[in-house]
Amino acid sequence: MGTIGKLAKQKDENLIRSCEYIKSKVRTVPNWPIPGVMFRDITTLLEDPSVFNEICSIFYNRYANSNLNKIVAIDARGFLFGSVLSYKLGVGLVPVRKKGKLPYKTISAAYSLEYGEQVVEIHEGAITPGEKVVIIDDLIATGGTIEAAVKLIEMQGGVIQELAFVIELPDLKGREKLRGKKIFSIIEFEGD
Repeated sequence: MGTIGKLAKQKDENLIRSCEYIKSKVRTVPNWPIPGVMFRDITTLLEDPSVFNEICSIFYNRYANSNLNKIVAIDARGFLFGSVLSYKLGVGLVPVRKKGKLPYKTISAAYSLEYGEQVVEIHEGAITPGEKVVIIDDLIATGGTIEAAVKLIEMQGGVIQELAFVIELPDLKGREKLRGKKIFSIIEFEGD
């Protein structure tokens, strides 16, 4: 089945119950988008306001006293959680988008896929050197997208406090690409 996130393993029973509740609400779609993939569908987490609120509260409580300057959110599902977190913390939101989606000057970073290469971009100057950021996305699998986002932030002199995810798929070894970075996930799905 899988485990709850690393945070809950170290904290109180209420948090453990929250993580188990969130995990129970994730819809698993077998063989989508291709045969052999167990797709973790987060739309069920968004449809239920109590679950969405629980996720946003976990992120907020984790970063409320972190003195962050910006939340960096990954296209597209990272925007859903990052926008709420940036609003609640009173800090700016910086989108990392797929190539060609930002209207101003950009810097870009590429990452490899099984079938080719993908590129993500950020607006030039969106991060000021020394700004403390958390990068957030819905899920970490192989780590390619988040690795590219890390490069974009570091190219602009940002200080990454942590990488945050709702779901982690540890069997896909995304953490290995991010050695030396603090990583937080609310829930995990192992061996599926």
